[in-house]
Amino acid sequence: MSGVWVFKNGVVRLVDGADSMQGSNARRKVLVHTPSEEVISSYAVLERKLSSLGWERYYDDPDLLQFHKRSTVHLISLPKDFSKFKSMHMYDIVVKNRNVFEVRDM
Repeated sequence: MSGVWVFKNGVVRLVDGADSMQGSNARRKVLVHTPSEEVISSYAVLERKLSSLGWERYYDDPDLLQFHKRSTVHLISLPKDFSKFKSMHMYDIVVKNRNVFEVRDM
């Protein structure tokens, strides 16, 4: 995972590699469900795919969508707003679901 450290308003944060690029050369990343070649276009679609893999939704934090798989210690935490779903979240899903999801350039 790559990115750029940005200092703004007294705060340093790591900006997603795609977000750090300005202009027309920036490529948008998408999460793809590889068995169906379907691009994940909403949390509803993602939740259906994760549920079919044994992931259960947690409702503890109202600001996050969280999923847990009983057979593992893994927890997937995503921002509630799909427009804030970045490549770092996509790669987290890929790592925890090998051979099921891929991150691709659009």
